[in-house]
Amino acid sequence: MNIITHEIIKNIPEIKDYKSGILFLFLKHTSASLTINENYDPTVQTDLNNFCESFTNEKSETFFHTAEGPDDMPAHILSSFIGTSINIPITQGRLNLGIWQGIFLFEHRKSRSARKIVATIIGD
Repeated sequence: MNIITHEIIKNIPEIKDYKSGILFLFLKHTSASLTINENYDPTVQTDLNNFCESFTNEKSETFFHTAEGPDDMPAHILSSFIGTSINIPITQGRLNLGIWQGIFLFEHRKSRSARKIVATIIGD
């Protein structure tokens, strides 16, 4: 789980041009997720990772889809539960996140790969 708030802001400089709007972020993958969560205490990330690992036991005999390894289907399940898109309000040229909120890319596979995020802004 990696915080990507600063990368989003850096790579979408147009955010500063909007007085009011919504930033839509969509992850083009089925084995990772986007989420907004606490960005202050890193143990939140540890706990979320631990919960997800216990929630989807990759050794389960109920999974048939293992084309890319034993973590393949658990990754798809977590992606479905957590989600691949988020919406963030823009106010006065800034993302209107809470003081302890950050945007996270939540990788569900053991091996990391490049991920692509589509960003769309609607507003004034």
